[in-house]
Amino acid sequence: MRTGLLASDADWPARAAAAGVLDIGDVFVIPQLLHDDMLSAGQLAASRRALYGHLPEETAATLPVSPLSIAERALDLVYQLNPAIVPVVLGGDHSNAWPVAANLAKHRRDRWAIVQPDAHTDLLAERLGIKICFATWSYHANELLGRDGRLVQVGVRASRHDRGHWEQGLGVRQFWAEEVKADPAGTIAAIVAHLKGLGVTSVYFSNDIDGTDSHWADAAGTPEPDGLEPEFVVELIRALGREVGLCAADVVEVAPPLARDGGKQTVALAVRYLRESLAAIAGPSLAP
Repeated sequence: MRTGLLASDADWPARAAAAGVLDIGDVFVIPQLLHDDMLSAGQLAASRRALYGHLPEETAATLPVSPLSIAERALDLVYQLNPAIVPVVLGGDHSNAWPVAANLAKHRRDRWAIVQPDAHTDLLAERLGIKICFATWSYHANELLGRDGRLVQVGVRASRHDRGHWEQGLGVRQFWAEEVKADPAGTIAAIVAHLKGLGVTSVYFSNDIDGTDSHWADAAGTPEPDGLEPEFVVELIRALGREVGLCAADVVEVAPPLARDGGKQTVALAVRYLRESLAAIAGPSLAP
């Protein structure tokens, strides 16, 4: 996505810098790991030796090794440097939203919410014994929010249970793909009204690319048909930025090798979503 963004606009770095956008780089990933809480003391020590062998042992012993833990620590440090930051996270599976949600809960003092375009609910308490992963992060983020309706999921269509199961059991608010497609403008108005009715003052827009119909976003970890149209997602971003404001954003689950065209169409769409999110945060000069 970063490469696609830079290729699409030669002037992007200068305009982004002028708008206050800072790229702080990539999180180092050991593919077999997710979160340090899942590792034994022996594995933590072994991974620290591999990653931080050049550092004093007492320093290395304080550092995370798993990608979610590294991201969580890095965001915590950035918030300590500047509590007013608005993080924008790219790529990986949807578990990457967990470090963002955890830090929003730790550092934000306003009444924030999550709006999550997604084909799936990601509302399992655990998956195969794993607490935090792509299928569980929303459950735990919803726990941070207090199950009070501030987790809003848009475009759901692949679920073992109906909407009542999730809304009544976990206190989330869902707009399934079928109703969104029947009345796109009305859905956006309903989402904004719901958030304002809860006193929400900022939104984390956590954008799973598979929320978008697979016709437009086939290079995804789990592409699904009958989903959201790109224009709806763009208008939702703009409405949230205009009516509520964004305190964080992401674009996740983009997987270029899984599409026949190398993911060109999906990456271009992801870049468009990214730029719309940045424009909603930092101003219209960053819009596509």
